Amino acid sequence: MLTMKNIVKEGQPILRQKAEEVPLPFSKEDVKIANELLEFVINSQDPIVSQKYQLRAGIGLAAPQIGVSKRIFAVHVRDENGKLFSYALLNPKMISHSVQMTYLDGGEGCLSVDRDVPGLVPRYAKITVKGYTPDGSEVQLKLKGLPSICFQHEMDHLDGIMFYDRIDKKQPFTPPSDLVTHR
Repeated sequence: MLTMKNIVKEGQPILRQKAEEVPLPFSKEDVKIANELLEFVINSQDPIVSQKYQLRAGIGLAAPQIGVSKRIFAVHVRDENGKLFSYALLNPKMISHSVQMTYLDGGEGCLSVDRDVPGLVPRYAKITVKGYTPDGSEVQLKLKGLPSICFQHEMDHLDGIMFYDRIDKKQPFTPPSDLVTHR
């Protein structure tokens, strides 16, 4: 089971590397990594388990954040209607996105960042993502709202991008034009 001691903190070079594609068919090790990432985010949201193991709550975690430079991440997040998006994905790709932008009112956080970073993080309001589940099945997901933001945050990790790289340094609280706000 992954715990906070497995999480790589900002400043470590692996968080700035472009992660490697995972070769098909997936190895047992790659499947294990994907499943462990998903298990962590689920556990981190469980009040009893998170307290027992002192886990910070998170809605997503990418393989580079546990020191593995592979294109794997997991999310466990609900949309505004309560629909659960719980996926471990390998080799995810954004295949389309809206022109309209959005952001989280309170900014974004990250399990690899142990400090508050004030500012708005512009994201696409809607995206379509294609990727593979650990069993090798291809999935295509149309996302909006918090799930869309979460998936984009995790995909950034696979390209060595931290959420605060997207904050406008001169005007961190100026919303992007043409946007929808998510609280």
